[in-house]
Amino acid sequence: MTLLTVDALTMRFGGLVAVDALSFELDAGEVLGLIGPNGAGKTTVFNCLSGFLRPQGGEVLFDGRPVDRLEPYRICQLGMVRTFQIVKPFQAISVLDNVMVGALSREKSTAVAEKRSLEIIDFVGLAEWTYALAKGLPLPLRKRLELARALATRPRVLLLDEVMAGLNPTEVDELIALLQQIHRRGTAILLIEHVMRGVMALSERVIVLNHGVKIAEGLPRNVVQNREVIEAYLGKEFLRAQG
Repeated sequence: MTLLTVDALTMRFGGLVAVDALSFELDAGEVLGLIGPNGAGKTTVFNCLSGFLRPQGGEVLFDGRPVDRLEPYRICQLGMVRTFQIVKPFQAISVLDNVMVGALSREKSTAVAEKRSLEIIDFVGLAEWTYALAKGLPLPLRKRLELARALATRPRVLLLDEVMAGLNPTEVDELIALLQQIHRRGTAILLIEHVMRGVMALSERVIVLNHGVKIAEGLPRNVVQNREVIEAYLGKEFLRAQG
């Protein structure tokens, strides 16, 4: 079942076309990778999908409903939530309270929100820091906190913006395993990522953007062999590293 439909999405900033008539679909429970060089328009796509920007052309349908004119909190309440490339937790409050902010977007009862938040904190591996202030967390744990806060909103679609950036290889592997667990629970994921190991391990399909234009779409193993993708983004070094 198609959960997210993006049809001819277009966004301009002055004379710059950041996203140029982009179309794709995301099925329920699918993991779709969105890759491309810096400045390709990937985060702009996320900003349009999540309500932080209003596209100047095209349409975004979530579960058959137009959402491209809705406020971010309404899109979140419908079941599509995003993380941010630069993680910014509420630093002066605890890990638990940060996650409860997400839970309370969908739940009126603070007791229920707290119970759900504690379960998610344990699930993402932050139980030891439940009552610690968020400002004391190192980057890998702040990434997990950002993910936990998003999960607390009970998303059907999770938009992840470079969630692996800044992590070492061991931390990347641990995060891949966590995201695989989230996927197995039925959450669809749209993933912006430069860490190709993560893209290849998680994505069932991949879309490649360059200068706001989709230049390739398909299975990961096929997309990374595409000559235009290699020239625009991956480089021949990537293919050599793949053996």
